[in-house]
Amino acid sequence: MFRSLRKLQDLEPSVADFRDEVIEGLTSVPKTLPCKFFYDTEGSILFDRICEVPAYYLTRTECAILARHAPDIAEFAGPGARLVEFGSGAGIKVRRLLNALSDPSAYVPIDISRTHLLRAAEALAEDFPNLPIMPVCADYTRSFTIPWQQNKKAGRLVGFFPGSTIGNFMPSEMQDFFRRSARLLGPGSLMIVGVDLPKDKNILEAAYDDREGATAAFNLNLLRRANRELYMNFNVSAFKHEAQWNAAASRVEMYLVSLVRQSVKLNGYRFDFLPGEKIHTENSYKYTISDFIRLVKAAGYEKIAAWTDEDDLFSVHVLRVTDSDRPMK
Repeated sequence: MFRSLRKLQDLEPSVADFRDEVIEGLTSVPKTLPCKFFYDTEGSILFDRICEVPAYYLTRTECAILARHAPDIAEFAGPGARLVEFGSGAGIKVRRLLNALSDPSAYVPIDISRTHLLRAAEALAEDFPNLPIMPVCADYTRSFTIPWQQNKKAGRLVGFFPGSTIGNFMPSEMQDFFRRSARLLGPGSLMIVGVDLPKDKNILEAAYDDREGATAAFNLNLLRRANRELYMNFNVSAFKHEAQWNAAASRVEMYLVSLVRQSVKLNGYRFDFLPGEKIHTENSYKYTISDFIRLVKAAGYEKIAAWTDEDDLFSVHVLRVTDSDRPMK
């Protein structure tokens, strides 16, 4: 249907992967559930809704920074750039880069939700009919390869990781991601990353616990997904969404809080909950520019540029891989 759209490389995590990580998380103390499993088809739609909420400043602020500095990024990237997007989602932000880049030679969107990925890839293929688009459905926290096709105009490899998704990792996990991405992209490649900045507690908690209830629905959908795919028996109405700012750790923490004493079963396991007991579902770390650069330097990257908005809410960084095999000391 779309001549520029290549065959999907399907490495989507299996139901067994989901089950194993749920069991591991609910048997830990405190209980946890992995945030990467937010993004089934329904969860991806709910996240797109969050991005439109007035209190959720991240998306519109990052988009404004990208719009302002897309020509700078294009100059750094050079002609024929091959763009690799981690956690591509709806593919909204990447359009700004693709429109600015000089004759890009390939686009590789990587996302954990197969349905959402293919829908976005088809929309991009319609708008960019001469751009080879090679979708990869995968958990980008694990190692994988990209099946590059021969292309005479292939230029520099450029990674793109927007949305402050990098903040979902613990600092050590973030460095692991950058080491893996450096090996995937190779020395001299670029990485464009969106990073949220520390700010007033009230702004942060409003963004992650919006009045419209979009983030609550997104968080609670993780339980619904477990019920749908793993045949668990979560009473979703007996849990509530909670978001709180942990100043000491510089992160927003999201939880699902049990409202009653209850038990949930899965594959012979029984998970008991007391009233008020929490399942930790997500962290969103906020980094100063200097702290972020310090962490990625130790993972094999160097700073090329960094930009913020006028209110210092958000930052966008251009990094360069210095050594994909050996982290810098």
